Amino acid sequence: MAENTLTWSLPIDVTHEVSASAASLSFVGGAGDFDEEGQIRNPDDLKCQLAGSIKNVETALRQENCTLADVIRIKAFVNLSVQVHEVSVVEMLLASLPNRPAPVISIVPVAIQPFAGQKIQLQAIAKRGWRDEAHRVEECELKISSVNTQATPVVTTALRAGEVIATANRTAAHCVEAYSGDLDGGAQSHAIMSSLNASLKAVGASLQDAVKLEGYYQGTTRAQWTPLARARASYFAEPGPPATVIPCHLGDLDQTMTRVGILAMREQRNSYDKYIPREDAWPERVWDWPAELPYRQAQKLRDMIWLGGQVPAQPFSNTGKRVHPGQLLPQARLTMSYISDLLRPFGRHPSDLKLLVCYYRKLPECAETDALVQLLSDYCGGVLPPLSLIPVDHMQDADSTIEIWGVAQG
Repeated sequence: MAENTLTWSLPIDVTHEVSASAASLSFVGGAGDFDEEGQIRNPDDLKCQLAGSIKNVETALRQENCTLADVIRIKAFVNLSVQVHEVSVVEMLLASLPNRPAPVISIVPVAIQPFAGQKIQLQAIAKRGWRDEAHRVEECELKISSVNTQATPVVTTALRAGEVIATANRTAAHCVEAYSGDLDGGAQSHAIMSSLNASLKAVGASLQDAVKLEGYYQGTTRAQWTPLARARASYFAEPGPPATVIPCHLGDLDQTMTRVGILAMREQRNSYDKYIPREDAWPERVWDWPAELPYRQAQKLRDMIWLGGQVPAQPFSNTGKRVHPGQLLPQARLTMSYISDLLRPFGRHPSDLKLLVCYYRKLPECAETDALVQLLSDYCGGVLPPLSLIPVDHMQDADSTIEIWGVAQG
């Protein structure tokens, strides 16, 4: 059968890439069931959209001389329900991914998608040729305490492909046997972090090797965020990794309050596993957290720059106070200015981003979403990198509308 050379497009009116590479990694952002004109092929049909999204990931990766076999992590933003639970989505993804061991699969439950008729979007990270090199895998049966299903597919919970390590994100229902929802958010966070550290240890690493922490939690106030943040932070010595933690629709299906995943890097030298030193940048203007945390805002290693999630917080301070409260576009402009600040010490610019991940409070007016995309494009020099655009129904508090992170060429 002839190879399909047509690519696909997001339904946005700006020039954008669907895939890009930084050093050894290739990224695909926001892959949905879109055709080359940005139209959803199968509106409101999750199963068909998932298959179409995987095909689009494959097409995008081909542009970077990669295949589905090179994927190390695939992240699915999907609306879960009683009828569509996490195990069933994982099973559909596994059926669409031909190679074993499978890549790490991380699920993020979301209530809404950026475009009408969309049910799922995929983000992928690939490393070309990793299956032909030394790699380590942790696999286990996927058991979620609150999901009543006889199916227990075997999934990859941690994958080390050379120096790059991905872990599957998880809740307390994934890692506490017979979990019944009786743990508070702090205790759930400790259970998750302990489980992640065990997964990293299984592939010869630890949490201190993390280059990115990605978390989600239920909450709309700082009081709800703080105990979870402190529990996660207790597992890192300074300097910790860049972090992004988003209030998200986790659903009531598994009675959990938070979900966390880790990306890490560790080298092997003279047959020993070694920590990879990293450069750090934190210009004075860029905000700090309102709690003492070990995370850094930007770190460079192996010619990649990993950014922490940037928010429209007051510059030169750790008050956590938001500037331009509740205003999406002014807050997006300030947030992107922080990304510019963080890249500048490395001699880089937002046009060097190879993945851009934008969480924003979805507003009824599509015109404002279009204006947001145009603003992001302007900051990135007129061409957007692979973009994951993830609307949420609320952010950290009523004054917040946006959080953005990314990976740049170092």
